[in-house]
Amino acid sequence: MPATTLDATTALVLIDLQKGIAALPTVHPTTEVIARGARLAAAFRAHGLPVVLVNVTGRAPGRTESGAGHGTPPADWAELVPELDRQPTDITVTKQQWGAFHGTGLDLELRRRGVTQVVFGGIATSIGVESSARAAHEHGYHVTVATDAVTDPDEAAHRRSLERIFPLLGETDTTDAIIELLG
Repeated sequence: MPATTLDATTALVLIDLQKGIAALPTVHPTTEVIARGARLAAAFRAHGLPVVLVNVTGRAPGRTESGAGHGTPPADWAELVPELDRQPTDITVTKQQWGAFHGTGLDLELRRRGVTQVVFGGIATSIGVESSARAAHEHGYHVTVATDAVTDPDEAAHRRSLERIFPLLGETDTTDAIIELLG
């Protein structure tokens, strides 16, 4: 469902737009996703709305069949990409698992600011973004996903999140449409 409105207290949450993840191969060019995330961040800041920049520095401790995440990443792997133009007013959340809510202070930061709606963008659509959007929905936030400000390493997983999961959690629309709703 296209985005119909943004609450007066909407926050932007950008997931894992960091050097190490942005360097991975994805369905859509990360440069375009990052540019759209940066446009959203600038628009939210211009309207005095919270911008949350999330990075990941670890992984949940459970075993997986893939064994992914082992080894030591490069020193700058978790640094947010400079294109986001991080500002002192931005909220930074560092997570150790897929979702941005579990084990972090994100919910508290949002509630302290009276946030009732969250707009998501970032990488990977089917992992960090979807996990965070699911948790936001479970926490009672209105959820909107900027469909052209997300990407994933796997095309089928990306499409499934956009077409099947996100419409169950809230609304979806383009970066331009969301910026237009900001007024």
